[in-house]
Amino acid sequence: MSIVVVGTVAFDTVETPFGHGENVLGGSATYFSTSASFFTDVSLVAVVGEDFPLEHVDFLQSRNIDTTGLQRIPGKTFHWSGRYGYDLNEAQTLDTQLNVLRDFQPNLPESYRDAEYLFLANIDPDLQMQVLEQVRNPKLVACDTMNFWISSKPESLKKVLQKVDIVVINEGEARQFTGEANLVKAARQIIALGCKRLVIKRGEYGVLMFTADSVFAAPAYPLEEVFDPTGAGDTFAGGFMGYLANTGDLSEEGLRQAIVIGSVMASFNVEDFSLERMKRLEYPEIETRFKDFRSLTSFSNIAIK
Repeated sequence: MSIVVVGTVAFDTVETPFGHGENVLGGSATYFSTSASFFTDVSLVAVVGEDFPLEHVDFLQSRNIDTTGLQRIPGKTFHWSGRYGYDLNEAQTLDTQLNVLRDFQPNLPESYRDAEYLFLANIDPDLQMQVLEQVRNPKLVACDTMNFWISSKPESLKKVLQKVDIVVINEGEARQFTGEANLVKAARQIIALGCKRLVIKRGEYGVLMFTADSVFAAPAYPLEEVFDPTGAGDTFAGGFMGYLANTGDLSEEGLRQAIVIGSVMASFNVEDFSLERMKRLEYPEIETRFKDFRSLTSFSNIAIK
């Protein structure tokens, strides 16, 4: 089954201890759709300006990503600039230029409105709600958010969280949203708002998935070289949702396997700047790393004496 993703397509300028990328392709919807496209068809809804190169659109289309919902309007494309120190888990934002994103109104093409899988990437929660009102009968809806929306539009965000099945955020955002330092307690508060599952991204420390009565933990894949963590969370979400759409398996086991697939995809993304590693990625590499992931957490079921 196909996925509709609504988010940003952007230019990023990124500095890490290991290099620098200037005006490279980025954006939450870009990373998500590229990752998800390894497993299923993706339809993208976003906005770009007149300065957005056709070569980037060609790249998206080469991954069988439907760009009918990619609006091109007068103005400049959304641009984010950030810096990472040796603690690669958190970026320091240096500059954010909303540009055409400021007036973005996500209007889903008619062919997108029957989507069974919908991902609301990191955009204004009021826009996320507009999208929810346009889809007819989705099988699974997941959303992401960020610290800016948590602080500026908490009530709008709460309304969105009440209407989605899965919330995907990082650990800092979970603590900020609830005011609770303990992640388990923070997760309980967010789930109590109405979503069925909460997925907390923890960077190099892995992922936690919560329901009202269960917790699943997956490690991050140990890498010798990490160049650029930008988009890792969106790449994770793309792998996670793409796998679910591919299999249609929304059981506990299926969701846990999807968590690992998402972690596999994120582990590739951080190995180069922008989407360069994802452009070179081949499916057999994904299968091999998934097997490696399985061995990381495999142990004998022997009773403790």
